Amino acid sequence: MGRLDVLKALGDNTRYAIYLELARSSTPRSTAEVAETLDLHANTVRPHLERMREVGLLDVHTDNRGSVGRPQNRYALAPDAPSLGLEPPAFPVLARMLADVAAAAGAAADLSAEAGAEEGRALAETYATRRVRAGCVDAVTAMLADLGFDPAVVHEDGLATIAFTHCPYAELAAAHPEVVCHLHRGLVEGFVESIGGAGVDRFRTLADRDPCQVELSIR
Repeated sequence: MGRLDVLKALGDNTRYAIYLELARSSTPRSTAEVAETLDLHANTVRPHLERMREVGLLDVHTDNRGSVGRPQNRYALAPDAPSLGLEPPAFPVLARMLADVAAAAGAAADLSAEAGAEEGRALAETYATRRVRAGCVDAVTAMLADLGFDPAVVHEDGLATIAFTHCPYAELAAAHPEVVCHLHRGLVEGFVESIGGAGVDRFRTLADRDPCQVELSIR
């Protein structure tokens, strides 16, 4: 990544605004999503995204889920993109330290799930008031989307399977699956229990498949 090319690419005010938007996002964003957020036309945003991709600032991900015709491109900051003074927040650092401590202390899967369930029940109180008319599956999907999991849902014979197409904790989960994956499992279980209207049939972690997913039976 050439430093001069990067500086030239971000010297444009529109490109810099797009870069900041993608830097703040927990999931890859489509051209249309970036355009809507910044109140720009998609045709204006598209060449700016491509320019930043060409100089190595962005990675592009192809999304074929549920679409007709051409696949949709989603953009995210490249792993080696310079921070440009945007230092990472303290939370990821704290999360890494806490996961290390929990793993070193021998935290079991059930203990992690119990801690996650407590947080899930607390989250459910907020979503229950915000989404009174929404069913449990919709509430779970919204919660997971807000946390950055980019969920995809498939319904079949009273069963809803929600796949987590993006894991914001992927690095931590790979290092400490017994802690992180089961914290997530407990979070979903506690949330579903409190919202009601469905039950967790099975939670598939990294040990089961990629992407991870949860299967809900609709009552």
